[in-house]
Amino acid sequence: MREVCQSASLVLHSSSVKAQIRKAINNLYDAYDEEGGKHYTLRIKGKKLPLEDFEYNPLAVGDYVEFTPYSETEGLITARLERKSAFVRWNVKLEKNQTIAANMDQVAIITSAFEPPFRPRFLDRALSCVQSCDVIIVMNKCDFDLTEEEFERWALYHKLGYRIIAVSAATGENIEEFKDLLRGRTTAFVGQSGVGKSSLVNLIIRPEKKQVTGEISQKYQRGRHTTNHALYLERDDIRIIDTPGVRELLVPYEDKSVLSESFIEFSRYAGECEYSSCTHSTEPGCAVIRALEEGLIDPDRYTSYLGLLDSLESRKPGYLRTKFRKNKQ
Repeated sequence: MREVCQSASLVLHSSSVKAQIRKAINNLYDAYDEEGGKHYTLRIKGKKLPLEDFEYNPLAVGDYVEFTPYSETEGLITARLERKSAFVRWNVKLEKNQTIAANMDQVAIITSAFEPPFRPRFLDRALSCVQSCDVIIVMNKCDFDLTEEEFERWALYHKLGYRIIAVSAATGENIEEFKDLLRGRTTAFVGQSGVGKSSLVNLIIRPEKKQVTGEISQKYQRGRHTTNHALYLERDDIRIIDTPGVRELLVPYEDKSVLSESFIEFSRYAGECEYSSCTHSTEPGCAVIRALEEGLIDPDRYTSYLGLLDSLESRKPGYLRTKFRKNKQ
């Protein structure tokens, strides 16, 4: 027994290893050491990483960490390496930012043409949660028709410069074209419950697996969750971070100016605003408002922006939040 303990102690004090988080459930993390080609089960050393107080979860699927192994398959995480990108939302219950996925090359925001119907407001919120990576906007269930108004709003994203694609997990329409957009990159799939995100993942990564889909709530036209936690999946040269379906999505930022940056049509006018701190809502001399009045900015997108801005302005300051105060005590 003493020899086993001594051996474990020697391993524990060996040099750190770098690995990527592939699954995270509670305080257990499945990680992959790419250099060594090994999988590990990890825990956080001391149960807490030295991170900012406003973060809800210290680690997300896709994060790279340094850890010290204490057995052939286990180790203790000592640090999280810098993220190159993330998908982050606001956790209203805990009043903190929550990272859903990290270090992907692009985010595929999955929407639906039918049950649940296309919701541009949700899509705008999702776009504001993307940090430092490309976006693909995916319309699943394209075998159902959009209304004329819905189609115009959907086509607007293409005019704004976003890459969009319409697919059907049920019929297979445009699935091969969608795969072409995914090859050679790591893509985080995000979307509302019921839009068919899990069906698309299964079709692309696990076509032999029986698809598990959630029934739609007829009262709210929203789906039931079929993915309980984020997972890193790969097949051939396609890598996907599959995230749980969400019913609500709130913008994570404290800084209002960062929110306006997620409305890319504002960028060509914002530099001409009279005030550098302009929120593009009520300030005189706002070039974005002037562009709106001249018909250069879509009024529905601008209304969507104002709604998100209002949600930030109504959020409690950090020093008043219960969880924040507890962390500071």
